[in-house]
Amino acid sequence: MHHPIVSPNLRDALRHAVPNVVEGKIVPVVLFVGLLELTGATWALLAALAWALGSMGVRRATGRRVPGLVVLSTVTLSARTVAALVSGSMLVYFLQPTITTVLVGLAFMVSVVVGAPLAMKLACDVLPFDDATREHPLVHKFFVRLSAVWAVTSLINASITVWVLLTQSTTTFVLVKSVLGPATAAVTVAIGLVVLRSMVARTGTRLVWAPSSRTVPTVAATS
Repeated sequence: MHHPIVSPNLRDALRHAVPNVVEGKIVPVVLFVGLLELTGATWALLAALAWALGSMGVRRATGRRVPGLVVLSTVTLSARTVAALVSGSMLVYFLQPTITTVLVGLAFMVSVVVGAPLAMKLACDVLPFDDATREHPLVHKFFVRLSAVWAVTSLINASITVWVLLTQSTTTFVLVKSVLGPATAAVTVAIGLVVLRSMVARTGTRLVWAPSSRTVPTVAATS
């Protein structure tokens, strides 16, 4: 018996994603920008980091799921805060995004090791999967593999960035870095799609679209 994998309707996905995006991305940015001129970069970063850590703490204390966007915001803000406190040099300035990339890659790798794939957390932030789909063993296995791919591509991205930063001119570095990020993301998505297609075809699992509704209905099992 194979349960179909239900892909949520776009309208439901937007309704589900907006609160998580606001909590995990928009509020930290607003805090940082709002305090930057008043308190300086360090205190603005600390305020945004405090929000992210507080959000995680409150959710864990109340037994609610921590959105993947909040996890990534915490990792990113931690790296930026450390960079801001350590030095204001050009090297550290350019190295900071790379530190973030490394930490994000490690976060994905750790999530694979502990069996709680971060890629699935991020997907659940923006896609309101029904219970049957969210608990589908094939879905969990796919997101474990996608998290592993994400970890590897992030670490490769960081390695190339550091090499270019230490061996090439600033102009070359900026040009390479502007292309490397989108290219890495495209490769990660492409590999993920190939993996998903292969897994679905191999197991004979159907992939269907959910109708637009307040809640995505569970689709009955098919043989």
